[in-house]
Amino acid sequence: MENKKIKCGQEIELKISDLAFGGQGISKVNKLIFFVKDGIPNQKIIAKISKVKKKYVEACNIKTLLKSENEIEPKCEHFKYCGGCTTQQLDYNNQLFYKQKQIKEIFTKIGKLINPKINPIISSKKIFYYRNKMQYTFSGNPWFIKDESYDDIIIGLHVSKRFDKILSIKKCHINNKIFNDIINIAKKVSIKENLIPYDVIKHTGYLRFLVLRIGVHTQEIMVNIVTSKNKPFLIKPMMDEIIANIPNIKSVVNTININKNNTDDGDIKLLYGRDFINEKIGNYTFKISANSFFQTNSFQVKTLYDCIIKTAEFKKTDTVYDLYCGTGTIGIYLSKLVKNVYAFDCVENAIKDAKYNANINNINNINFYKADIKDAFKDLKFNLEKPDVIIIDPPRPGLHQEVIKDIIHLSPKKIIYVSCNPSTQARDLQIFLKNNYSINCIQPIDMFPHTPHIESIVSLVKDR
Repeated sequence: MENKKIKCGQEIELKISDLAFGGQGISKVNKLIFFVKDGIPNQKIIAKISKVKKKYVEACNIKTLLKSENEIEPKCEHFKYCGGCTTQQLDYNNQLFYKQKQIKEIFTKIGKLINPKINPIISSKKIFYYRNKMQYTFSGNPWFIKDESYDDIIIGLHVSKRFDKILSIKKCHINNKIFNDIINIAKKVSIKENLIPYDVIKHTGYLRFLVLRIGVHTQEIMVNIVTSKNKPFLIKPMMDEIIANIPNIKSVVNTININKNNTDDGDIKLLYGRDFINEKIGNYTFKISANSFFQTNSFQVKTLYDCIIKTAEFKKTDTVYDLYCGTGTIGIYLSKLVKNVYAFDCVENAIKDAKYNANINNINNINFYKADIKDAFKDLKFNLEKPDVIIIDPPRPGLHQEVIKDIIHLSPKKIIYVSCNPSTQARDLQIFLKNNYSINCIQPIDMFPHTPHIESIVSLVKDR
């Protein structure tokens, strides 16, 4: 079969043989590779072609002819259309099996490792209702589903690969359960008050997003209503209804984004309570502001941090650098095990929150610095002790080349590389391995069941 003979919209019978990193099923016909949305291994399906590329074809499963022995009924009624989950139809043990397999393939193909020794993936304690943060979109442009009717305003999630179409959500199975109650109240009040949703094409309207956060271990809830204009009186009925019906609302803020960019960033106004909520990790309490980064699965974050501690084998004499520290959670969590922690981040509000978090937890051996990591260690900008251990937890694109050079120049005995994107992590590891570092441990962790995401911790040690 040649891809030039295949056309978009064409339907074809396929046997799914594997699961790709990203959650799509893989089918190989002769030398042609098909990536199939909603396809899982050992299914026989009818797939509809959506995109034809030179080296591969994209398609979606429109009819299952033969079920996989590992196939289960998805809990969520929105699964077929929503882009939030990709493998809810695959039983959880097999999700873990394929994530383990994907990690090995990534480190072999991208990281160029030969037979890498990878620890068994750590499963999630909860596989449903685990997310402590969700962003929902207000819209007047629904993704139409047969036999469904829609009001002038809906609230929901983006359909996969569509920036303009929103899937009306009644009940999500991976967000915190209380969020489902809040979004239904928000929708009811929006309709009653005739509020106008923002149109991302025309750039008109008022309501943009509803961002919800909860401290799972404190039960404190933040409601962030994102609008295109500073008219808080319009959303007061929504706020009042939510506060009256949902316990533990500790914060309601209004983020005003007057720009055309489709984000929840903007000028934040406090409407009710305080401008943050608290969450706990083990014995430590952390402040979470509207734009703070915090690990999205509170049930699994302690497991992640305990793995960092286990693989690092800290000593009380160690000086630790924590790069991309955010609000200081990792550094604070391990601070009592080491001599000193020096933590760096480029976001001013994150550093402000990090200092607050150190103070409320009575941590005195950690110092925070606002700095662009790729420039932080040039020209001896910071006159600090040399690090014994460096912890890096960068964004999805991975490490800047200058950062890698600086880390190698600092020459720590150990590097703990935490990543939510094993592909860029594996790419970066090649450089460390060429500069007198060896891999001591690779530990994958499942932070996000039913999605393709994998967290990975790699411990590197300096060769003697």
